[in-house]
Amino acid sequence: MAKKFLDKDFLLESKPAQKLYHEYAAPMPIFDYHCHIPPSDILSDRQFSNLTEIWLGGDHYKWRAMRACGVDERFITGDAPDEEKFAAWAGVVPRIVRNPLYHWTHLELQRVFGVNELLNPGTAGAIYSHCTALLGKKEFSARSIIRKFRVEALCTTDDPSSSLEEHRQIRESGFETIVAPAFRPDRALEGHLPERFNPWLDRLAELAEVKIDSFGRFVECLWKRHRFFHDNGCRLSDYGIETCYSSDWTSEEVESSFAVLRSGRALSGEPLLRFRSAVLYELLSMDASQGWTQQLHLGALRSTNSRMLAKLGPDTGYDAMGDFEQGRPLARLLDRLERTGKLARTIVYSLNPRDNDMIPSILGCFQDGQVPGKMQMGSAWWFTDTKDGMTRQIEALSSVGVLSGFVGMLTDSRSLLSYPRHEYFRRILCNVIGGDVERGELPEDYALLGGMVRDICWNNAKEYFRLHSV
Repeated sequence: MAKKFLDKDFLLESKPAQKLYHEYAAPMPIFDYHCHIPPSDILSDRQFSNLTEIWLGGDHYKWRAMRACGVDERFITGDAPDEEKFAAWAGVVPRIVRNPLYHWTHLELQRVFGVNELLNPGTAGAIYSHCTALLGKKEFSARSIIRKFRVEALCTTDDPSSSLEEHRQIRESGFETIVAPAFRPDRALEGHLPERFNPWLDRLAELAEVKIDSFGRFVECLWKRHRFFHDNGCRLSDYGIETCYSSDWTSEEVESSFAVLRSGRALSGEPLLRFRSAVLYELLSMDASQGWTQQLHLGALRSTNSRMLAKLGPDTGYDAMGDFEQGRPLARLLDRLERTGKLARTIVYSLNPRDNDMIPSILGCFQDGQVPGKMQMGSAWWFTDTKDGMTRQIEALSSVGVLSGFVGMLTDSRSLLSYPRHEYFRRILCNVIGGDVERGELPEDYALLGGMVRDICWNNAKEYFRLHSV
């Protein structure tokens, strides 16, 4: 007899898996250490006007699926009325069976709104009306949703030019969830885009009150913004890079390249690699000096469709999984930092699952015997935060690293409805471990295994990121 879809034992294929999830994983709060929720939504305790606004706005996962199913852009990022956009999405959902969006969609409808019906054109109108009515109630405001999922800490993603004023006001408001910024200085590496780099750096210079007339002054400016973030509760950095830039450089070379860039000319080839390598090293050195955790998100091939980039801008669903060399550059960079005493706690995420075994094998070379799990293989990310992708990441970390030290899942989302992704991960984690118990590959010792599950779901992250002491 077939199991009911999305029942209480969804994804839990054995009795041990069910026990581990329901008794050990499910009760744990959430530590969401990487997301893209606008802090302004939390500060204002935003009330969303309708289901489309909270669920489809900015969600390029859904946008990609809609385009693949032939939906016109007007109903995706265009000017169609919100209810018509939702109807278009509802028409797509029955066609994306086995895509993780099918699971996430129905998990979110169940867990947030109590909707158990499948979303399709026949149910779309009633679901839209029901959920939109609920969103008008105070218990469905931004802060209320965060409370509902017992999110005790979350980290946003913030450019160095941010004033962090919203974070300050959130802290002063007495909101019980820790809302901390994360330093995301990707613009500092854009030596190939002077038209973006130079206006950004001019803004940064004004904020830092530094006259930037040399590479050394550029680094001084970044240092001042880094310290400003630290003083405002930041304890994490984040880098979205294709690969680890780890070329050799001289001060003369980077000073010359910086002058070229500031004159409005783009860098390319070896000068660009040397410039990026120097900047990245300086930034990561700052992280170590401040006792932060640094996150390296590797492997995204961004903005592949130039026509749509010109029309819609970046981060609209036209990024892909890249096949960049990762092993040697990563090892060189970590070695350079370790050799100079500037290797901070580090999480490395790869968008390409081919690198799953390679990454923890390299990270194991730089564990220091002092900080448990100092070097972390990041959770399955973006195109890989699927049932298969999460399982493969857990298996690789178990085989080549130490699963018990893992800091667990994150949402990496712009939507407040995405917290069920933590549940999705926890069910998969418990299913993997429970399956081992069922096959006699692990002892049926729930004090041991249940404790490990609790650690991965919450305890490890709490200790690792050190936000509760801020």
